[in-house]
Amino acid sequence: MVTRDKLEQRIAALEMAEKQHRDSMTTIATVEDFIAPCYLPLHEGIKAEKHRFYNLPGGRGSCKSSFVSLEIVDGIQSDPTGQSNAIVFRKVAGTMRDSVFSQIAWAIDMLGVSHLWKATVSPMMYEYRPTGAQILFRGLDDASKLKSIKPRHGVFRYIWLEEFSELPGPRFARNVLQSVMRGQGTRPQIFRSFNPPISLSNWANQFIAEPDEQAITFHTDYTMIPSDWLGEAFILEAECLKAMNERAYQHEYMGIATGTGAEVFPALEVREITTEEAQNMQYFFSGVDFGFAADPACFIRCSYDRKHETIYILNEIYKRGISNRQLAEEIAPLVEGDTKGSSYLSPVSGLCFQDHSDIYCDASEPKSISDLKDCGLKQARACHKEPGCVAYRVKWLQHRRIVVDPARTPNAARELANYEYEKDKDGNMLSSLPDKDNHSIDSLAYALDREIYRKRGQSA
Repeated sequence: MVTRDKLEQRIAALEMAEKQHRDSMTTIATVEDFIAPCYLPLHEGIKAEKHRFYNLPGGRGSCKSSFVSLEIVDGIQSDPTGQSNAIVFRKVAGTMRDSVFSQIAWAIDMLGVSHLWKATVSPMMYEYRPTGAQILFRGLDDASKLKSIKPRHGVFRYIWLEEFSELPGPRFARNVLQSVMRGQGTRPQIFRSFNPPISLSNWANQFIAEPDEQAITFHTDYTMIPSDWLGEAFILEAECLKAMNERAYQHEYMGIATGTGAEVFPALEVREITTEEAQNMQYFFSGVDFGFAADPACFIRCSYDRKHETIYILNEIYKRGISNRQLAEEIAPLVEGDTKGSSYLSPVSGLCFQDHSDIYCDASEPKSISDLKDCGLKQARACHKEPGCVAYRVKWLQHRRIVVDPARTPNAARELANYEYEKDKDGNMLSSLPDKDNHSIDSLAYALDREIYRKRGQSA
């Protein structure tokens, strides 16, 4: 039996919810105030439901993620029935909190409606207090779990596939949408945002190029965004890369696929590295990928020219059936003169980095790292290990010129030249990297661990 007091409480709660909703609709700031001008025609198209799919490829600083997050928050708040919900996907669940979850939080804050939203981390979710509508977040590490995902009430009106190109391929992407949309009985608006992969033949680049009456593709880059939104430092960084490496600039900042085939490393240069060149090199880096029987133990020593963003591979050890002790004995003479004990101040992070002779090793082999130290290689240490680190390292390498000498390092030359993106059974280029014949590549990525992560302001 509902008492008078409880009834009055319910009425008060409803009145408060209605007031909150009215307040949200009369906020001084509107969504148009925070959408980059280049996106405004697309914004009007979304309001008019002109399309079902919105393909948003673009380079760094193109504000595509900001745009989508604003559209989702605004769309949910504009539905007084509370029937419109959203779900946001990324390939790796561990990357969501610092990316899309934070991006939605930014949109809520910018619109000045933080008091109208409730956030939870486990499960990762935002709830719009006036109506109970939800924004859910899911990683695609295990796509089989998607079938049970449903909003508390209503339907998924908005579906966002962030970093769309990270998905394994078109078939996987379609299965994800089918799993979420099954039984929804509506036509959701689907956002596919990503930085175009470097290869023109990549499945994601090919996918959005296919004619689709239900889709619109809107390519953006940072030059289309007001410069004061990005800041002087961002503009200077972009222009600096343009001066040093035009190809990397076109891909990273302009969002253009600069590779023409399946090659993972389009800027690879296979040629002789002369003795004179090697003698003039300053900074040396070493990495180890452990192995024994089926897989070889692999050591790579390289030099990195930061000014010209060029990697020179100088030495390799590539052997099966070799113990960690034997490996340490062969490595020792190769790294002895590598400016041991020196230091430099990073102009990016302001951190001081010590000892260029550090040898970065596969973090999943702590015992083997300990063996190298026990055998005299005190500078052996584990590389960074975090969700998505393999893809992140490869992407960093893709933006650099890699010079390899087949006479000096025949196995590294062979692996780098032959390393190509995988294809599905229909011949579509996939984003996934083959996990085979890549021991030299892994060692090279480990060797440059400090360089790869120092722009994040991290030190190993």
